[in-house]
Amino acid sequence: MTENAIQPLSKSRHALQRWRPYRHYDFAANDAVVPIVAAELYKAVMALPIGFVAVESSFVMVAVQGLAAGKNLLVAKDGSWLASYIPAAYRGYPFLLANTSDGKQVLCINEGSGVITDDPDGERFFDDEGNPAKSVLDVLEFLKRVAIAREATKRICAALQKYDLIQPWTIKVQHSANEQQIAGLYRVDEAVLNKLTGDALVELRDIGALQAAYCQLLSIQHLPRLGDLAQAHAKAGIPSTPSGELDLEFLNQGGTLKFDHLN
Repeated sequence: MTENAIQPLSKSRHALQRWRPYRHYDFAANDAVVPIVAAELYKAVMALPIGFVAVESSFVMVAVQGLAAGKNLLVAKDGSWLASYIPAAYRGYPFLLANTSDGKQVLCINEGSGVITDDPDGERFFDDEGNPAKSVLDVLEFLKRVAIAREATKRICAALQKYDLIQPWTIKVQHSANEQQIAGLYRVDEAVLNKLTGDALVELRDIGALQAAYCQLLSIQHLPRLGDLAQAHAKAGIPSTPSGELDLEFLNQGGTLKFDHLN
């Protein structure tokens, strides 16, 4: 996805166009991890391994979807999703909220997603009066809720980091006769968590970090399924290149896009 493909939704550009909701998850096929927010933890923990990745001096909560760089094991060969929960980061696709250089939030669409169409059966971007269509407003409301939850999740991660609860997590994966170690992930240190008392526990509880810590620990049970999926992908002939460290570069990309025209 290039920055040029991300365009603000506008009447001048999209009034006569329509869009089709995506029917496959090929767009996520290269995401070994995806950011998640605390508000979705209670559902995500039932299906996905949860961890953290370091971004500069802080941490981001993620769902672990692969064991090698550039490989999402939860996307099948036909593009279908292979888990019972779909992360919120994907459910707004191909729309996203971007920050302009003056601090405003703008609803944008990835024009390279392949969902824009002239088909009269597609969803309209704008109604006859030039107002955003209901389907677009629904997406916008969803993205706003995720953005708010993302800020709460940052505070949770900061609180866990404050008490040294986030520690390196090296995952060992068996590839044929060789054992591969996957680095770049972090997890909650249960031993440190069990030693916390008094004010620290109250602080973590009140901010939602204590619940998040236990969710992360519980989610580790799903790691073996990723190993099973890796074998299934291999049998299906889907290439995967083992890597000593997950490719996390996309997490370092800034959330601010600059646009010359927003009308």
